[in-house]
Formats: sequence, C-alpha cells, structure tokens
Amino acid sequence: MEAKLLKLFSILAFVVAISIVGTQAKSCNPNLKDLVNECKQYVMHPDSPKIPPSASCCGEVQKVDIPCMCSKVTKKIEKLVSMEKVLYVMRKCEMPVKSGFHCGSYTIPPNI
Repeated sequence: MEAKLLKLFSILAFVVAISIVGTQAKSCNPNLKDLVNECKQYVMHPDSPKIPPSASCCGEVQKVDIPCMCSKVTKKIEKLVSMEKVLYVMRKCEMPVKSGFHCGSYTIPPNI
C-alpha cells in the first residue's frame, strides 16, 4: 500500500514537468501523455482551489515508478506543480501517505 502512495505522489508532482525532463521520464512511466492528460488539472495553480481527482487520474498514477519519478523532481518542477495539491490528490485517491517521505525537496507533513 505504501508503494502505491509513493507512486501517486511522485507521478503527480512530475506530471506537469514532463516537458522539462523530456524523455528521461519515459523510463518511469511509458504512458506519460495519458498521465499528464488525466492529472495535470489537479496539481497545478497553487492559488486555485483543490479539486478532487478523477478515477482515471488515480488509475494513471498507479502505473508509475514512484522512486524513479521522485528522483526527477527538481526545484523548477516544484515551481510548476503545487506539491500540497499533489498530497491532496494522493489522499483523495485513498493512498496512505507516510509523513517524512521526500519527493524532490518536498517532505510529506504529518497527517493532521
């Protein structure tokens, strides 16, 4: 179950930044186009309200190699994606999130 959590978190954090890292992300998920299409609206724009993710977004997230994706999350990516929204999506997708996990420079806070 923790593996699925990590998978969702890293995928969503990386979804918008695909254009930045290009083909490097292909090794983490061969269907990045589907992931981006299904999930980008849920993790962007830090000032907009959080939107519960669709079932199709959650399905795409489960196909990703979490450690691989988190290793590619840079400060530049973190400026494009709201890491707080990524965490929100993970929790809405009923993925347990272990506090203290790192994806890029973001650390999962305790579940409040």
